[in-house]
Amino acid sequence: MFLNDGDGVVFLGDEGKWYSERNGEYHLSRDSAKRLLSGVLSTYEDLHGKKLTEVFLHCRSTVNEEEFEGYQQACPEGVKLVAVRVAPERLGLRLYRAGTRPVLRGTFWQVSQKRGFLWGSGFKPRLRTYDGSEVPQPLCIEVQHGEEDVEQVARDIFGLTKLNYNCCKLGENQPVTIHFSSAVGEILVSNRLVKSHKPNFKYYI
Repeated sequence: MFLNDGDGVVFLGDEGKWYSERNGEYHLSRDSAKRLLSGVLSTYEDLHGKKLTEVFLHCRSTVNEEEFEGYQQACPEGVKLVAVRVAPERLGLRLYRAGTRPVLRGTFWQVSQKRGFLWGSGFKPRLRTYDGSEVPQPLCIEVQHGEEDVEQVARDIFGLTKLNYNCCKLGENQPVTIHFSSAVGEILVSNRLVKSHKPNFKYYI
């Protein structure tokens, strides 16, 4: 869980056979999704003494109806819940500018009310350089469930590409919600003998 003040909390969900050979996707059950988000909300309230009013779920895979129903059941009345898919574009989409410089970092191309492409990597005017070696690849941003302006979602995600304080970069291609979560996930599952995990960020940096 990443908060707007830069702090965060780490959670470990249920273990299970989440992979569907029929669909080729990973999905939580309704109950597991409910338990996961319930733990997030209760831990936040314990640590900060107040309730969350908005929850944005960032996922690399799709969130199906059953999962979202579980997340909704965990949310008290009045809590805004939005599920957003944030994943590298896999169809070979690239954007080119006239001249020798690649697309500007932060470019967003909205293709529908719920979907667009965000370039987290690209030419950085302030540094007058592009620190990549290939044509920048965009992220596909899609509001799958809930109501929120996809352009505002893209702005928020772009801001989250600047929050990885563990590296000396002006910004990364992926938001910290996706990139850092993957790294933390490897830590959590690397030692199955540990029965409890501390939720504070400092134990995983």
